[in-house]
Amino acid sequence: MSRPVADDAMGPMVAGAAYGMLFLLGIVLGVVGGFQHSWYVGGVPVAALAWLVVLFAVPYGMGRLMGGKAGALVPALGWFASSFLLAAKQRAGDLVIAGDTSGFWYLYGGVVVLAVAVIVTRSSGSWLLRSYGRA
Repeated sequence: MSRPVADDAMGPMVAGAAYGMLFLLGIVLGVVGGFQHSWYVGGVPVAALAWLVVLFAVPYGMGRLMGGKAGALVPALGWFASSFLLAAKQRAGDLVIAGDTSGFWYLYGGVVVLAVAVIVTRSSGSWLLRSYGRA
């Protein structure tokens, strides 16, 4: 029995929608992290360090769920776009991510952990494009 043509056309659309949502997830991580990374306990930027854990876990988990490095790379690109825009000086002279200890840990540490998350993610084929129970 052959598969319907509609099933063949839906795979790329579902994958594209999933990757679009992953990019938006990365943007949300960057915006929320940009505003919440500067909490200190004593002299330690604990929020920035906690964000490094989150910035590793989310892309790594998404890469594992999507079955490839692209699943980890897409939210990382969303984070890069939003975080570095928030770190750039605006016309009024304001910026969200300041050049202090927590800002450096959040930005530079974030780049490192995102790169590590993409590198260590295994590629095994996307779970979205697999068909279960079909001959």
